[in-house]
Amino acid sequence: MAAKPLIEAGLDPLHVVWLRVAGAALVMLPLAVRHRALPRRRPALLAGFGLLAVAGVQACYFAALSRIPVGVALLVEYLAPALVLGWVRFVQRRPVTRAAAVGVVLAVGGLACVVEVWSGLSFDALGLLLALGAACCQVGYFVLSDHGGDSGDDAPDPLGVIAYGLLVGAAVLTVLARPWDMDWSVLAGGALMNGTPVAAWLLLGWIVLIATVVAYVTGVVSVRRLSPQIAGVVACLEAVVATVLAWVLLGEHLSAPQLVGGAVVLVGAFIAQSSAPAKSSAEPVASGGGPERELSTRGTAA
Repeated sequence: MAAKPLIEAGLDPLHVVWLRVAGAALVMLPLAVRHRALPRRRPALLAGFGLLAVAGVQACYFAALSRIPVGVALLVEYLAPALVLGWVRFVQRRPVTRAAAVGVVLAVGGLACVVEVWSGLSFDALGLLLALGAACCQVGYFVLSDHGGDSGDDAPDPLGVIAYGLLVGAAVLTVLARPWDMDWSVLAGGALMNGTPVAAWLLLGWIVLIATVVAYVTGVVSVRRLSPQIAGVVACLEAVVATVLAWVLLGEHLSAPQLVGGAVVLVGAFIAQSSAPAKSSAEPVASGGGPERELSTRGTAA
């Protein structure tokens, strides 16, 4: 959420993404050093996390923010659980639970209300596609985790994976964003948050430390202390909180049908995530395996 004022102040969305990921990678660098054997053990997982869960999700999401409201971008991104089920059912040809299928229908129907399809889409179509791209990047990482994840003593430390994922993402984004062309003077000035001037460096600090480092780390801790399904459902509150804060701080108002649709999207995500059995279960699956067991890809609502 703090990213949107920076974008409106003149920074390119890709430059904001690079600042966020590179700053977080610098903060997490000591953890990367601590787990320096990880790139040799799990190169595919680290590359997938860096390219998809970090660079892909963040770049698409921030680009979407420049064109559509924060709440809408997040709600579209929360289609990821439904898209994972589509992958499992139609690509892997594995059965899914009836409850999970209901969750998908609810999520898609709620999204139709959020974007007001009856009025020919009330938001920028490219912005919606970018938000959907962020959801697809999450799906790609979920699928990768399902194939590359494991359990037991050989399981990679989630904090180490996050640290190296941020480093990979920062390297990729450096090539794409070309930060040497960025208007660095914007960071020395201010940005308007619903008409109120705020120091740009303060917004950037919030994005790097709170919305990225703290969000990723607390996501991992929550999954370790809670079940993956409960942690995933609690994470859905991110969209609710972000939508409310965007309404208050950025003046991004949503209509009554959009609010109802957003609630339906979250209910659908709740059902899809909470109905997933254990990966070893012989029952029909409700997701691509449960990558939340190792990592969390939250933290986009900056």
